[in-house]
Amino acid sequence: MNSPQAAPRRFALAHIALLVAAIVIAALAWFAFGTSKHVPSATFTLLSGQKISTDQLKGKVYVINFWATDCDTCIKEMPQMVQTYNEFKDQGLEFVAVAMSYNAPMYVANYSQTRQLPFKVALDDGSAAKQFGDIQLTPTTFVVDRDGHILKRYVGEPQFSELDDLLKKALAKQA
Repeated sequence: MNSPQAAPRRFALAHIALLVAAIVIAALAWFAFGTSKHVPSATFTLLSGQKISTDQLKGKVYVINFWATDCDTCIKEMPQMVQTYNEFKDQGLEFVAVAMSYNAPMYVANYSQTRQLPFKVALDDGSAAKQFGDIQLTPTTFVVDRDGHILKRYVGEPQFSELDDLLKKALAKQA
């Protein structure tokens, strides 16, 4: 038989469990999306077959954009990504557009060629997405400073005025 105090006690315990779960989720989100995180060591295979790593990009400000040819938001944002790259490339900005592993290489190559993407385009075998926090959602974009710190992670289309301001500040800082 349940005592009269059992129901309020269960109710209080359920609320405490929810509160603890919320705190854990908030802490995980802070660590996952915090701005002081160091970029992982990853290697990208470009469409040309050449390889480039985050270690080789150290000392540069760069953008890593995980995207997919079948992602409407990725396709919508790509002209603005091209514009952003063209605006900052003379100041030293590097840009790597990383196609997700489920994309057919011929689709990625065709898209890159027909849109004349001016930056590096890579094909991921799944390892880069995993090293960057197991990327599942596209587009996901990282802005990395000269010291290899992730300044910002955008999931979805970035606010381009904010992205531009962030790049201006990062590029203005001397190596």
